[in-house]
Amino acid sequence: MKILVLGGAGDMGSRAVEDLASEPDVQRVTIADRNIDEARRIAARLKGVDAVRVDAGDHAALVAAMAGHDVTASALGPFHVFEARLVRAAVEAGVHYASICDEWEAAAEVLDRFDEPARKKGVTVVTGLGTSPGMTNVGARYLASGMDRTRRVDVSVYQPLQGGGGPAVVAHMLFIMSGRIAVWRNGRRVMVPALSDAKVVTFPRFGRIKVWRMGHSEPETLPRFIPGIEEVNFFMGFGPGASLLVAPARVGLFTGEKRRKLLQRLVAGVESLSRGKEPAPGAVIIEAWGEKGGKERHELLCGVGRMREATGLALSIGTLMLVRKQLLNTQGGVYAPEGCIEPERFIREMRRKGIVSYRDLAMTRELV
Repeated sequence: MKILVLGGAGDMGSRAVEDLASEPDVQRVTIADRNIDEARRIAARLKGVDAVRVDAGDHAALVAAMAGHDVTASALGPFHVFEARLVRAAVEAGVHYASICDEWEAAAEVLDRFDEPARKKGVTVVTGLGTSPGMTNVGARYLASGMDRTRRVDVSVYQPLQGGGGPAVVAHMLFIMSGRIAVWRNGRRVMVPALSDAKVVTFPRFGRIKVWRMGHSEPETLPRFIPGIEEVNFFMGFGPGASLLVAPARVGLFTGEKRRKLLQRLVAGVESLSRGKEPAPGAVIIEAWGEKGGKERHELLCGVGRMREATGLALSIGTLMLVRKQLLNTQGGVYAPEGCIEPERFIREMRRKGIVSYRDLAMTRELV
């Protein structure tokens, strides 16, 4: 198979490239990135990998770059700028597509605009295939499959400011903390201000950390693919240094693209304190409430890992499942991971590559 990786010279995209290149049935991986020097450096150390420079703002160039590949994998953000453009190009090129898109507006747009065109072309699009969303969505589907009815899902993420990812992750964090965001309450979408509420969550390994409601795609996509769900919540916290972001965000300093670009320097300064060191790991918890056999159920999955590793591998594994036709639905269309990824296979593959899920916060009950 031949795979194009957009943003493949970046932190998470390069991890996906490394993993894809190691698979025996992958003939060629092409890194498409504007940072062509870094793309070529990565390609030079990996077998069967080459690099091209592609302008993601040029629709014709995108279609031409995708054509001839079996699938396009994307780690290219910011997703509110690029995701719809990339999906449009993939559908036109007739090439399957998977991405780590984690912004609710972008996910809603591609699900609403491109599902029917993708089905007509026989193209499968999976949006949000990283750690969160991605592993969180598949985990929610796994927990829901063990219940007769799932009423509520909460996703809580600890992402330390020294977690790596570079400028793209900084830009994303500022974006999801600004403006109004979608939540799912009482069986319908409700718009609320970002950071409108907070709570303290006990994470595996890291203990109690304050988290805030932010604008991720899980509240937008889970209700589309898990019937009858009444409530979905997403919370994220950064640990030490969080006040550097939360305080200015609450007074609207992150509203607007120009302001966010200027304020990226603030977070970049915090991140630079750990430059030269291995990025700090974070943690994820997925909780589900519902009923089984007439009894109330509360289940959780959790795990600890570094963002580059978990997100890059999730994109790689999901992309391979897509092109190998190992999805629950292979008829084409646009999906979030919970709508087409078979949970057991995905979780098993992630575990095989070192990303382990647990059923308890003490991480003693490994999910196998």
